[in-house]
Amino acid sequence: DIDAPDYTKFPLFRHARAFECYMQPGDVLYIPALWFHNVVSLDFSVAVNVFWRRLAPDMYDAKDTYGNKDPLPANRAMQQVGTMLKTLESLPPVERDFFARRIVQHIKDKAFLADVPLDDI
Repeated sequence: DIDAPDYTKFPLFRHARAFECYMQPGDVLYIPALWFHNVVSLDFSVAVNVFWRRLAPDMYDAKDTYGNKDPLPANRAMQQVGTMLKTLESLPPVERDFFARRIVQHIKDKAFLADVPLDDI
């Protein structure tokens, strides 16, 4: 519920920046890829989503015509993260926390863009 967010479940939502606009008939709104969005219609409206496939064709599931799904490498990586987390469950809590933090730091070191806010990507 965007009007009453669960900050326990989504703590980073506190840092979300809202943009609000009022549109008129014939207006078009472009929302960049990967941006969360919410729409409240004050009157009758029609929304059409068009997803642009920005990556090479082999990065997408062959059945994903519009690029709505996560790219295949990201999907595989997320599955592997799930496997890693399941593996860590066998450790006692303190050790699980220690190694999970090491894994997160490794991901940050290898995959995050250096000091680039998400708004600038």
